[in-house]
Amino acid sequence: MSLPEQPGQFPFTRGIYPDMYRKRLWTMRQYAGFGTAEESNRRYRYLLSQGITGLSVAFDLPTQMGMDSDHSLAAGEVGRVGVAIDSLADMQILFDAIQLENVSTSMTINSTAAILLCLYVLVAEEQGADRRKLSGTVQNDILKEYIARGTYIYPPRPAMRIITDLFAWAGREMPEWNTISISGYHIREAGSTAIQEVAFTLANAIAYIEAAVNAGLDVDDFAPRLSFFFNAHNNFLEEIAKFRAARRLYASIMRERFGAKNDRSCALRFHTQTAGSTLTAQQPEVNVVRVTLQAMAAVLGGTQSLHTNSQDEALSLPTEQSARIALRTQQVIGYESGVAAVPDPFGGSEYIEELTGEIETGAREYIERIDALGGTLAAIERGYVQGEIQNSAYEQQRAIEEGQQIVVGVNKFQTEEMEGPKPFRVDPELERRQIERVRAVRSSRSQASACESLRQLEEAARGDGNLLPRILECCRAMVTVGEISDRLRTVFGEYRERF
Repeated sequence: MSLPEQPGQFPFTRGIYPDMYRKRLWTMRQYAGFGTAEESNRRYRYLLSQGITGLSVAFDLPTQMGMDSDHSLAAGEVGRVGVAIDSLADMQILFDAIQLENVSTSMTINSTAAILLCLYVLVAEEQGADRRKLSGTVQNDILKEYIARGTYIYPPRPAMRIITDLFAWAGREMPEWNTISISGYHIREAGSTAIQEVAFTLANAIAYIEAAVNAGLDVDDFAPRLSFFFNAHNNFLEEIAKFRAARRLYASIMRERFGAKNDRSCALRFHTQTAGSTLTAQQPEVNVVRVTLQAMAAVLGGTQSLHTNSQDEALSLPTEQSARIALRTQQVIGYESGVAAVPDPFGGSEYIEELTGEIETGAREYIERIDALGGTLAAIERGYVQGEIQNSAYEQQRAIEEGQQIVVGVNKFQTEEMEGPKPFRVDPELERRQIERVRAVRSSRSQASACESLRQLEEAARGDGNLLPRILECCRAMVTVGEISDRLRTVFGEYRERF
């Protein structure tokens, strides 16, 4: 079957590069972070020694929510689901002996993304790096937090201002950095279908692009640095088609709706993570099989970057051994399977081409409904997107409970015994040490410099100036993540979900 479009050609259904993985494999990342910066630094250095080609940082919930480790609401959560970062002192330790100019770093952070990016820049510059040469991604996707995840701080509209400020500042200061990773991953984890994952992710992208254009940015100046983050779920062929459909639909949106002239503005670049919600606590070793199929679907669908979940993540944070097996899964696919030798191996398959078209059509129809509601922000404020995901999640769970959908080891092929690795446990002593460190930072800094930098930040927030230079100066003055977030809370307020 002859296909009119080749890989690397608009609308990029078959991949964004002509050779795809023939010249260079996807970036192999392992999402990691726990406890204090010292523990996470040791894990990063271990993973680098085992062959990862990009770092991926997980932050704990207090850091994500703009709370310091000694905040009363942070008790019991410090370092639990990621690394605790309170100030520049923590970031310096986190990347000790890791040359940031030589590694690509992805940071999964949203509400406090601007603060964590500024901390990263300061550490890199202390190492002697040129910020213009730094490469990596900051997730910086707040809309999906209102839709599916919940780690928001400010109401949507001021939160969007911070995002567009980051676009503008990083576009000038960090031209190699991806300023957002628009995430369908968490939408899928919350229970959406594949079609909804594509639709709601691209609808969010439309909202970000419109906000940036309305702020005076030219689409071809910032769009080439936009990136995406998708889920790789269990339905192998559907997932391959989903990635192809997302690329094609995005390309047409960029050209038709936003008038992008640069092909790079139309090429959807994405990171993939295998589906955490599909992992089971029962028979956890079977998760290795699930992750392998999901990772293969991501590669056959043309991902630029990949994280493979560890077998024990339904039980705890991954052990070092489990993280290594997850990384080896990527390496076997990349170096032993042969699939990297062919761009878009499923291109021309009658079923894949039909399924690609069906997903594109279904996603386009959802976007048209969201447009009719007044756009993504209006749809979120009305609870439309959240309701659609909740309905899909309910239907999926009912299918599992009624036995219509088989989950191996859960509703069929069960065993009595629990198998797999011993769960990883974070030492509770680490929370006490982290609290001591953030208090020591506050007591040893120049209080005059800290207060003045916060005053200037508040002044900028009450006006219309770009917030990033002011946040950067706060970080340089050893102001903490919580203090910066609290000062912005006084101006912007906090969001309270109504649904």
